[in-house]
Amino acid sequence: MNRFIQLTACVLVLVCIALPVAAQQDGNPLSLDAGAVQDAGIVVSKLATRELADEIRAPGEVKVDAYSTVLVSPRIESMVLSRKVRLGDVVKAGQPLVVLSSVQVAETQGALIVAEQDWRRVSSLGSQAVSGRRYTEVQVQRDHARARLRAYGLSDGQIQGVLRAGSAKADGSYELLAPTDGRITTDQFLVGERVDAGRLLFTLVKEDSVWVEARMPPADAERTATGATARILIHDQELPGKVVQRSHQTDEKTRTVAVRIAVDNTRDLLHPGELVDARVAVGGRQALAVPADAIVLLQNQSTVFVARGNNVFDPVPVQLGENRNGWVEVRQGLKPDATYVSKGAFALKARLLRSQLGEE
Repeated sequence: MNRFIQLTACVLVLVCIALPVAAQQDGNPLSLDAGAVQDAGIVVSKLATRELADEIRAPGEVKVDAYSTVLVSPRIESMVLSRKVRLGDVVKAGQPLVVLSSVQVAETQGALIVAEQDWRRVSSLGSQAVSGRRYTEVQVQRDHARARLRAYGLSDGQIQGVLRAGSAKADGSYELLAPTDGRITTDQFLVGERVDAGRLLFTLVKEDSVWVEARMPPADAERTATGATARILIHDQELPGKVVQRSHQTDEKTRTVAVRIAVDNTRDLLHPGELVDARVAVGGRQALAVPADAIVLLQNQSTVFVARGNNVFDPVPVQLGENRNGWVEVRQGLKPDATYVSKGAFALKARLLRSQLGEE
């Protein structure tokens, strides 16, 4: 009887020991259903080779894109009557910026009104009723007045407004129009001020594209090439760019060479005068690589999760190489075309750790 009791107790102990093992095998924390995969934001990719380029690091300064910057000035001596926009406003092409007045514009407006009336009268009579010389003179006078107003900066619509029936006037006032879309970044003038021809009134900048001028030692600048990819680091963010120009002159004070990088600024993150960090790609080689977010640390070992199928994942230790532009070289551990978790690796790591702690 005592032996039977002892045997029964041993069996119970063995069953109790085996139960956790069976439960762990049946409840694999890295076996997910479709809903869990979607909730965790898991994305699966195939391992492939890509170019890992070396990078040159350099400080940079944000500057306006000079090819997208327009200076707005009167073409003739004028008086400022009123402003239509203010500093920082975003304007559209053809939008009035400021109202000006000029004696020369008034004289030309008057000449155009008279010439237009003469032309209508002569043209209604026809070239057979008046001499050819008179017909040509009237036409030339009208066209000459129009050309002078265009030279003063008036658009065809503004010129036609001078001649509009019932509103013909020669008071010398005219609006200076925006030549392109952009933002007003300077407007240094006062209402009532007399401004000379060519005096800068507005600077109009298209801010959806800016330049970053990176300063490099001559040896590094020689390694950069037009069209090379670049990264701009600012405000804990990274913006892509492209090298568009490299100066062929070394600054006498800093002994550095300017490398100009064009950056898409549609999110309005960069503003002229800001200091940034620039990374310019030079050279490169082909290597198996995964995104940095695909790598987690398990027991002090770099690990990538590999998909086995049916939403089951395995942690695989890997040996890593260089990190370039957010991609990390995989030297050992994975084979080409291996299916791995490119996004959501940290969610899988969290599930695995919770399971080890007995929470799942």
